[in-house]
Amino acid sequence: MSADAALVGLDVGTTGVKALAVSTSGEPVALAEEEYPLSTPQPGWAEQDPEDWRLAAERALERLGVEPAEIGYSGQMHGLVCLDERDRVIRPAILWNDQRTAAECEEIEERVGRERLIQLTGNRALTGFTAPKLLWLRRHEPEAYGRIRRILLPKDYVRLRLTGEHAIDAADASGTLLFDVANRRWSDEVLDALELPGEWLPPVYESTEIAGAGDQQAAALGVGIDRPGPVSVVLGTSGVVFAVLPEYAAEPQGRVHVFCHAVPGAWEAMGVMLSAAGSLRWFRDALAPGVSYSDLVAEAETAPAGSDGLTFLPYLQGERTPHADPSARAMFEGLSLRHDRGGLVRSVLEGVAYGLRDSLELLRSLGVAADVGRVSGGGARSRLWLRIVASVLGLPLQLTAVEEGSAYGAALLAGVRAGVFEDVHAAVAACVRVRETVEPDPEWQAVYEYGYRRFRALYPAVRSA
Repeated sequence: MSADAALVGLDVGTTGVKALAVSTSGEPVALAEEEYPLSTPQPGWAEQDPEDWRLAAERALERLGVEPAEIGYSGQMHGLVCLDERDRVIRPAILWNDQRTAAECEEIEERVGRERLIQLTGNRALTGFTAPKLLWLRRHEPEAYGRIRRILLPKDYVRLRLTGEHAIDAADASGTLLFDVANRRWSDEVLDALELPGEWLPPVYESTEIAGAGDQQAAALGVGIDRPGPVSVVLGTSGVVFAVLPEYAAEPQGRVHVFCHAVPGAWEAMGVMLSAAGSLRWFRDALAPGVSYSDLVAEAETAPAGSDGLTFLPYLQGERTPHADPSARAMFEGLSLRHDRGGLVRSVLEGVAYGLRDSLELLRSLGVAADVGRVSGGGARSRLWLRIVASVLGLPLQLTAVEEGSAYGAALLAGVRAGVFEDVHAAVAACVRVRETVEPDPEWQAVYEYGYRRFRALYPAVRSA
C-alpha cells in the first residue's frame, strides 16, 4: 500500500450508500454518505433502482478523497436484481423488506418441505428472502421473468458495475433461500424443486476472497464477532442478536436465521426482531411529538425496574424471531392510573430488551455460550437502555471505539484481501477496540426474570384470544 492509500468499506444500505476509509491500524480516515429514494408502488412493496446504488457509490467514493488500496462490500441482504443477457437491469430491485410474497413462501415450503428446507438452507421461507421474489415474478411478471439471464444481490450489483466481476460471497448467498448453507454452495435440490435455473446464479466465494458480506455479517465483524463467545447486539430500527456457532446447526423450527459467516468455514445464527429502536421512535412520533429522545429516556429513569407491572409487546409490524408472524401486534398490558409517560417509555425499553432475550435464548439452544455482548445501533446511545438490556440478557455489554458498523467490517475484509491482515481474526485483533463496558444491575436482574416470564406469556395469550 502506498502511504496515502486506505482500506475502504462500501455499504449499500436501504436509504443510502456509506463509504468509509480506514488506515491499516483500523483508524477511520474519511467518511462519505449518499442517499437515494425508496419506492413503494403498492402497500407492502419496497423497490429501488439499482442504478441509484451505483451512482451513489461512485459519488461517495469520489468524495472520500483517498486512494483505495482495496474496496470491501457490504449491503442490504436478500434484494433481487434481475439482469438480461447484456447485464442490463430488467426491472427495479425487490428489497429485503418487501412483503408481497406470502403465497410464494407457502409454495416453497410445500415444494421443498418445511423441515427439509430448514435443514438445507438454515431458514424457513420468509417474504424478505430472494427465492420467493423469483417465484412472484414468474407468476405475476412472466415477460420480465423470461428475460432473466443473471441475478445478483444489491452490493454485488455495485461490485459488477465498479469492477465488471460477477460474484457473491457465501455469507450473503445464505440469505437467498437457494443456498446449501452447511456445504457453502448453491443447492441443486432447492433449485430443482423450485424449477429455477442454476446458471442464473453468480460464482460463490468466501468473504475474504472477494472482500464482501451481507450487512449483518459485516457489522458483526466490525464489532469483533469473529469466533464463538461474544455476541453482537444491535439496537437499531430492528433488533438483532448475532453469534458465531461452534458448528453448523439449524434451529429446528427456523425461528432464527442460520447463515454462513464472513469468516471462512464458520457459521452464524441471528435472531431478528422487527421493532427495536423503531418502537421508541413510534412512541415519540405517536404519543410525544416534538419531545426529544433524551427527554423521554430521562422520564423513563424515574420509573422503577419492571415499570410497576406494565409490559410492552413490541410487535408493531409483526415479528420475525421467535414467532415468524406478520400478523403479530403490539400492546401495553397492565396499564393503570399510576403509570405516567415515563413508565410507558420504560416499558417500551424493557419490552424491546425482552424481545432480544427471546433471540438469545434460541441461540443458546444451538450451543451458543455467550459471555459478553458487543452493542451497536442508535439505541446504544442511551445508557439507561444499555443497563436494561444488559440486565435482561444477563450479559455485560461492550461498546467499541468505531461505530460505523457494516462499512467498518467491509473495510476489514478489504484489508484481508489486500494482504494487510493474515486473516479475519488478525484484522479484528488489530483493529477492534472496546472503549466502555456496561454491567448488568443485580437488583434489576431479579425483577426482569419475572418480567420476562410475563412477557413470554403475552403473545400466546393474545394469539389464542
